[in-house]
Amino acid sequence: MTLPTYAELPRRADAPAGSSWGVFGDDDEHGTLNFIGPEQVVAAAGLIRAGKVFPLNWDVALPSPALFHRHNFRHELFNLQTGPGVTVDDYVDGFYLQGSSQWDALRHFGDGEHGFYNGARLEDITGTDGRLGIQRMARRGIAGRGVLLDVARFLEAGGEGYDPLEFVPIGVDVLRRTAEAQEVELRAGDVLLLRTGWVEAYGRLDEAARTALVAPGAPGSAGLHGAEIPGFLWDQRIAAVAADNPALEASRPGPGPDLELHVALIARLGMPVGELWDLAALAEDCAADRRYEMFLTSAPLNLSGGAGSPPNALAVK
Repeated sequence: MTLPTYAELPRRADAPAGSSWGVFGDDDEHGTLNFIGPEQVVAAAGLIRAGKVFPLNWDVALPSPALFHRHNFRHELFNLQTGPGVTVDDYVDGFYLQGSSQWDALRHFGDGEHGFYNGARLEDITGTDGRLGIQRMARRGIAGRGVLLDVARFLEAGGEGYDPLEFVPIGVDVLRRTAEAQEVELRAGDVLLLRTGWVEAYGRLDEAARTALVAPGAPGSAGLHGAEIPGFLWDQRIAAVAADNPALEASRPGPGPDLELHVALIARLGMPVGELWDLAALAEDCAADRRYEMFLTSAPLNLSGGAGSPPNALAVK
């Protein structure tokens, strides 16, 4: 399939500008994951050399207090028995699927005027068996080449007092310069991992500081920012993008992110977005061996109609 550049995306009366609706078919529900084919998976498997495995899920109980008007869950053990057959069962009550490390499914965000990816309307995505649910990603599976852009390390090396808990806009120029410094290139079908250092900075806060971080509204964070981001990601044929900050986008303390990139990426381009991934250990290893590419797998929950899921992601080098 010959795919258009971002500037060449078709203009349709029923679709917003900058959308890929219909490019992969009018009934498509996978979006930019279509950039990953068998050829990309086989090539990515060849990146496994040392057998090092890096889980990318953060503790599901973090952040605490929860962000964005969500609540922390309750974990209960039950059916405790002693004797020869010891049994422990458990359940989680009030578990927000997008409370910690997460994928946003394509039904998570829509365009205010035109609706959700590929023209789905609100009535199409509200049912548990409706369109664009997380089950589409789960049943397809995600496996391919992951590329880490360690923007935090790159900006810290510049000695400009970088703080991932403050509003730091990361535009296309920073992404390009980081890739150049790391001597890594982006390829079609890549899952792009963006390290801002937010998760590690959060881990250094005491309880009082964590509570203050979410009052009165949203925490500040470094993150993607700028109108050029969607075109850059599409033209690089990025299959999905995930970061270690709360919203992928840069956020101002209190007001939070404007979420325009959520609209542009999820609703218009059909690009899955990941947030609050734990990239610290992977980044340390990449900095040590200067290899910023790896085999990446992710198995979201097979939950029909879900708007998001923990990613259950692994990077293997």
